[in-house]
Amino acid sequence: MEFERFRRGIRENHGRGDEALLSLPDHELARVLGAVAMEGGVPVVRMLGLLLFGKVDVIRRTLPTHEVAFQVLAGTKVGVNDFFHWPLLRTMEELEARFRSYNREEELMLGMMRIGVPDYPHAAFREGLANALLHRDYGKIGAVHVQWHSDHLEISSPGGFPEGVRLDNLLITPPRPRNPALADAFKRAGIVDRTARGIDTIFHEQVRNGRPAPSYGRSNASSVVLVLPGGAANLDFVRLVLEEGRADRELSLDGLLLLNEIWRERRLNPTDAAALVQKPVTEARACLNNLVEAGLLEVSGERRGRAWHLSAATYRRLDAKSAYVRQRGFDALQRQQMVQQYVKSHGRITRREVADLCQLDGDDAKLLLQRLVRGGTLVLRGQRKGAYYEAPKVMDDSETDQKPPKKRPKRPKARPRP
Repeated sequence: MEFERFRRGIRENHGRGDEALLSLPDHELARVLGAVAMEGGVPVVRMLGLLLFGKVDVIRRTLPTHEVAFQVLAGTKVGVNDFFHWPLLRTMEELEARFRSYNREEELMLGMMRIGVPDYPHAAFREGLANALLHRDYGKIGAVHVQWHSDHLEISSPGGFPEGVRLDNLLITPPRPRNPALADAFKRAGIVDRTARGIDTIFHEQVRNGRPAPSYGRSNASSVVLVLPGGAANLDFVRLVLEEGRADRELSLDGLLLLNEIWRERRLNPTDAAALVQKPVTEARACLNNLVEAGLLEVSGERRGRAWHLSAATYRRLDAKSAYVRQRGFDALQRQQMVQQYVKSHGRITRREVADLCQLDGDDAKLLLQRLVRGGTLVLRGQRKGAYYEAPKVMDDSETDQKPPKKRPKRPKARPRP
């Protein structure tokens, strides 16, 4: 049955698998995949053979570290808590069926089309589960856990990242499978992409469906933890992405990540953008500028103070014109408040300190200070290099109650005697 399940996977995955394997008999298929090896003329079943085609009782006895759990949790309450010691393809089918039964959809109307927006994208779940099964450390005791929470989905597997893979290079590092033979078998069965860039699929599908980006932040040296955030989908973002695709302006993964982050945080600078897409600042800035050319973003500020935000056209498409005005208006107001708070804390501020505080160049810092002086918020003291700004002094009540001293009348000059 497991051999037939492998062949069915090739047929159902529409060209993703290796169709040349379909005509092979069971023993030859096992040999080609590396599931068995010949030792002294005798076929010997390898661990790969057990994981793909083994019987459950044999797997329990000879490979006790292989275990997969499906749990449905609501706070501290456990609704479902099932453990499996099945072959991997059978386990994948069972967990995908359970995923579909729990996964709900929201409706989005795009013109006359009805678009289903799921709680969690099936492609992202499938790749996350396949990665957990492929890259787990089968030498360590512990189960692969699929945990369905009320606001997120979590997939964890024993063993840390493979060598060379870190949190800050997940999106750009070349594939480094911990179990190469198993990874090759999954590719030939059509379960995972043959480009081995399933991590891109997880991020792309999650973000394009109006969700926050996936997180691996809870991973450590002993386990890899993937968290897919749930909650209400951002249907406006989904609509925007779909409209761009229908206009033949399909957004890249980097573009989706940057646009999604700006949507949520309102603005983004090149340094944070580079960290988000895990690429150099120059490449991140180029991607931001591409979104500007597409009419989705605008840039404000100069030099170190440059930041990207949604364009007026994008806000109009979202029927949120006032949000654009608020976003642009907040820039100047926030800087003025930062300068006032600095003066309140330190007593005075210079133009150079304003430039550093607000990430402005010298001329913009000067204009900001001049506006504050004209408004009576600050007063200028000193000149040139010694110039600084402070809050105007306020006279206390004792000073205002005192009457100014009366001037003595001038005595008339004595007239000279004749």
